[in-house]
Amino acid sequence: MNELMEAPTIWELVRRRAAESGDRPLLIDTTGRRVGFAEFAAEVERVAAGLVAVGIGPGTTVTWQLPTRIESVVLSMALARLGAVQNPVLHLYREREVGAVLRASRPDFFIVPGVWKDRDFGEMARTLVAALDPPPKVLEIGLDLPTGDVADLPEPPASGEEVRWVYYTSGTTSEPKGVQHTDQTLMAGGRGLAAALDMSPDDIGSMAFPFSHIAGPDYLLMMLSAGFGAVLVESFAPADAVAAYRELGVTMCGGSTAFYQMFLAEQRKTPGTPIIPTLRIMSGGGAAKPPELFYDIAKEMGVRLVHGYGMTEVPMMAMGSPHDTDEQLANTDGKPVLGAEIRIVTAEEKVAAPDEEGEVRLRGPVVCVGYTDPAVNAEAFDSEGWFRTGDLGVLRPDGHLRLTGRLKDVIIRKGENISARELEDVLFTHPKVGDVAVIGVPDEERGELVCAVVETAAGSDPIEFDEMVVWCRDAGLMVQKIPERLEIVDALPRNETLNKVLKFKLREQFGGTS
Repeated sequence: MNELMEAPTIWELVRRRAAESGDRPLLIDTTGRRVGFAEFAAEVERVAAGLVAVGIGPGTTVTWQLPTRIESVVLSMALARLGAVQNPVLHLYREREVGAVLRASRPDFFIVPGVWKDRDFGEMARTLVAALDPPPKVLEIGLDLPTGDVADLPEPPASGEEVRWVYYTSGTTSEPKGVQHTDQTLMAGGRGLAAALDMSPDDIGSMAFPFSHIAGPDYLLMMLSAGFGAVLVESFAPADAVAAYRELGVTMCGGSTAFYQMFLAEQRKTPGTPIIPTLRIMSGGGAAKPPELFYDIAKEMGVRLVHGYGMTEVPMMAMGSPHDTDEQLANTDGKPVLGAEIRIVTAEEKVAAPDEEGEVRLRGPVVCVGYTDPAVNAEAFDSEGWFRTGDLGVLRPDGHLRLTGRLKDVIIRKGENISARELEDVLFTHPKVGDVAVIGVPDEERGELVCAVVETAAGSDPIEFDEMVVWCRDAGLMVQKIPERLEIVDALPRNETLNKVLKFKLREQFGGTS
């Protein structure tokens, strides 16, 4: 295991794991098709040779937009074998988002799946690249990957310190920022995740989120580090995913808070009968996790919810462990992962004491090496080199991190700071609330007033304003924190990756500002 953990590049990790795990399953699709570790490594090299034949080699910049399936993982690892610079793009993105990424990345090649789910990616790609000078070459790659003679392959990259991964964050009002990663920064995140979750080679994980998201290689590298396989879900539908997971013996599922809620909703259709009998862990990150959700899943599904914290710039910062106590799993986002050092910094730029709130900052091999635009780095890193997350939190005496909100998500009412996260955790426990987002909206008298936007629980009547006020008072919230406005919506707006709530859209809808 030490030799595996010390692999200098992602390709070398793939090669070493193939030698150790052989025919054990690595990738499984929902039809039951399985690809073992050794078969995967061999196919990666054949596809890498096929890419060489079309002009892709070390240092070639490749933007790719592909769904979550076995072929996409093989292609990405083939690019890693060659030492190409790859820029994964969510297959959910449309012309506007993809065009912005292409203008920023200026790739040599743009790989798309052709027609997928009745959408012609090839036509979109050709239209978008025509506006670039010079235009990248478009490759339409479906289930038949290009292959070649491995004897034609160049030597694999010897170092994992060069920038070979660029992920563009989705900006809401401006062009996206390019986050630069190396093999080593991504591998550090995967190792940290593997150490925290303590998975065994007998486990079967699952990937229901886009592989092109930063969580994709993070999860894959955990699989390679720990030696277990996972089921890939090309198009997620809760009932279909549950059926496949049950059939294939999945032991860990999840993705984000929204996924937890969807699996719990499926369980509630057959109370008392486990929907996935082999399941033992639900895990993920990407959004806040209400403490009540941990206890609901434990009670109704009989599994432990192990939540973590990461972002595009740092794929894995903190992660819960199945060995943590129920209290720690319910109320925190885990401990800093292997390779991450976290500090909390107050508004006065002082290192916070235990349980004192401030901005979460971190450093270590898990952090990206900066942005494609050097000007952005000055704001992203402080004078001592710590990465500024923009998140608020506390480090508890037991070493666990508890996130309390976003710096930009603090509501300032009559000069008093109010945490939206605190209110959301309270309101989420009401039986009539399916989900909730709390925002500040402009108000002449108060500066901002507190507005709760609620998605009604399935089978329930909408919560009334007076019910909400009483619930908050009974929970011990001070009067100044209780929402002064309630909006009921059919569904909260969410992004298409990890189903995170888009609060800027709620502010535009209810407050006239983003």
